[in-house]
Amino acid sequence: MFNNIGISGLIIILAIALIVFGPAKLPQLGRAFGDTLREFRNSTRGIVEDEVEKPREEPKQLL
Repeated sequence: MFNNIGISGLIIILAIALIVFGPAKLPQLGRAFGDTLREFRNSTRGIVEDEVEKPREEPKQLL
């Protein structure tokens, strides 16, 4: 998702967040973002594991 953002891009994003939200809110926002990202990864991991564990149906013969 963020593979194309370099160090300079992250610094710019952090500076904008600091200006918009202020230094007091940044730890709370970072924690909320981390929690959201963790929940998203856990939910997608569950979906992937369900798909892997699900047995595939045998293909039906046409003739």
